[in-house]
Amino acid sequence: MPTDLLLPQVTTLDHTEISVRAESLGYDGLWLGELWGTSSVVQLTDIAAHTDTVELGTAIVNVFSRTPAVLAMTAATLDEVSDGRFRLGVGTSTKKAIEDLHGMKWDDPNPVRRAHETIELTSKFLGEDGRVEYDGEIFTVRDFPSLDADVPIYHAALGRANRRVVARLCDGWIPHNIPFPDLDEAFSYIADQAEAAGRDDAIDVAPYVPAAVSDDVAAAKDAIRGHVAYYVGNGRGYEQAVAQRFPTDASAVAEAWRNGDREAAAANVTNEMVEALGVAGTPERAREQFRAVSEIDCITRPIVTIPSNADEGMVERTIDALAPSSY
Repeated sequence: MPTDLLLPQVTTLDHTEISVRAESLGYDGLWLGELWGTSSVVQLTDIAAHTDTVELGTAIVNVFSRTPAVLAMTAATLDEVSDGRFRLGVGTSTKKAIEDLHGMKWDDPNPVRRAHETIELTSKFLGEDGRVEYDGEIFTVRDFPSLDADVPIYHAALGRANRRVVARLCDGWIPHNIPFPDLDEAFSYIADQAEAAGRDDAIDVAPYVPAAVSDDVAAAKDAIRGHVAYYVGNGRGYEQAVAQRFPTDASAVAEAWRNGDREAAAANVTNEMVEALGVAGTPERAREQFRAVSEIDCITRPIVTIPSNADEGMVERTIDALAPSSY
């Protein structure tokens, strides 16, 4: 099974240097997120120029701040400069990011509709149909040529409506903060909806696997606690995904975070939540946990995801410990 790495959001580390190292360690794919501070598109272009075989992807760029035409041009260009190694990962992001950073309306008409139309239209632009015509609630396109670029599109969907978008339109699914024991059931809904839509292509399942490796097991678990608290506190979709298994605990985490008490929010992430939502411990124990997650039936491409609150030493230890060459 391929093992991928989400490049860590630690500003003191150079993403291109990490990418070259990760490729030498046997990682099959490298993904780069984008919230604020660094353009994933520019950085991935540099990574493409310094690597040879490792696959590259965005995990994720949001569907609000770039139009489908810009996403298609970006994907086609990155695919060209990487010699066909690029995968486009998109998602809705969060209301906080879309409204307070990008200054756009989160619910106009609604995030799922925007995701659907963005992915559908981007796919048409990337296809081989010749001329693109599109009439949607959000986007209308008249008579523009397609780009004839074979770029898989992944979507970071959590709720059922958004998972239907994956089922109907996408090549892959990037779930995050759905507890590992619940992933098979969550994907079965996608599989059923894909079958109902008449699709017979396999959908790649590439979940974020939050991971922290350290000889200090408590510090590793605390890194996962901070990661979970950040996402549950900042996004209703993340909170609801966690609440499917941990309703009371997820609510306590979110309430503390939104009240400005970050320490209490992290403290409310229980040991059971850490085990169901992350991988944490010594190299040997972390490898056992990661292997167990990788063996979940629906998963085809687990993504090692290092919390942004991990220090540089923990980042490097985690990359080394969970690399395919370490097994």
